[in-house]
Amino acid sequence: MSALDLGDVDQFTVATQGPVGRRIFLLQCRAESVVLTLKIEKQQVSVLAEYLGRLLRELPRPGHLPEDLDLLEPADPHWVVGTLGVSYDSTVDRIVLVAEEMVGEDEEGDMARFTITREQAAAFAVRATSLVESGRPPCPLCGGPIDPSGHQCPRTNGHRPPAT
Repeated sequence: MSALDLGDVDQFTVATQGPVGRRIFLLQCRAESVVLTLKIEKQQVSVLAEYLGRLLRELPRPGHLPEDLDLLEPADPHWVVGTLGVSYDSTVDRIVLVAEEMVGEDEEGDMARFTITREQAAAFAVRATSLVESGRPPCPLCGGPIDPSGHQCPRTNGHRPPAT
């Protein structure tokens, strides 16, 4: 397993590439001259944004939020995130993120650890929520995405798919 510890990052963002319905989500951070771009699932982005929002409600209010949240080039993902851990280090007032690569059962993958400020976490949560909500609407029965052409909902055995 290759471990990358970036420490405090200068930039932390999320973005998408591709059309709605086929978008990929990218998590990116930069620490000095090192840029790390990771492919992440939409659901992981949503859960991370929600968790950061809950965490921030328990901490002192963030200051001015960063506004430059565009992806840096090249934006090709280094690897796909399998698991993502989040904790808060009160001694340095930083949120610690640990991303582990998605790999097969008997394989060892890469790992990246980095820390972000409350301001970076808040800006990420706002942007991530906006990106997630701009996609296809979720089915009210199963939670799966509803395409413009319809949706074969497993909860209805394919009968009368929910409309958008």
